[in-house]
Amino acid sequence: MNLVTVAGPELLDRYVGESEKAVREVFERARQAAPSVVLLDEVDAVARARGGGESGVGERVVSQLLTELDRAADNPSLAVVTTTNRRDALDPALLRPGRLETHVEVPAPDRDARRATFAVHTAGKPLADDVDLDALARETAGYSGADVEAVVREAAMAAIERVTDRHGDAANDHPDEVVLTEADFDAALRSVPGSLV
Repeated sequence: MNLVTVAGPELLDRYVGESEKAVREVFERARQAAPSVVLLDEVDAVARARGGGESGVGERVVSQLLTELDRAADNPSLAVVTTTNRRDALDPALLRPGRLETHVEVPAPDRDARRATFAVHTAGKPLADDVDLDALARETAGYSGADVEAVVREAAMAAIERVTDRHGDAANDHPDEVVLTEADFDAALRSVPGSLV
């Protein structure tokens, strides 16, 4: 199956009618590529509950999305998957049967899942002997998978900065010296708080 991905905020436009047009175009592209899956990330950006006193723009976008979901329900070659961390903010009409009817909650990762996420994001990166992924997993309660990825990215940047500070521009001549240490991860943990705390 083809995958058509779009982030909800990408559909928003300041010009009248452009957001609704963007929603139509996503679903039209998916119908043309059928069989396909539309993955609409951060759907809450375009599908907030109507009647909140905002201008009619938000309501028109929700109405267009509802229309497209109804059309998709009639097409066996088209599936729609959405993600949100603000289900309570969604318009209730989206959650009725025939639209977004199956809801799967993805819980916060437990220690084993965080350990596995650290393993995925450190694979292929040079780690010093003092880096303990099990200890990092224990220290990151309240971290999402994206938070763990950010910790690894920040630790890598700390390691690069450390080597650059030591060698200046010559750091590019010493790629083997960039090794992620426990101190790099400690610095990363101080700068990346857990988003689920």
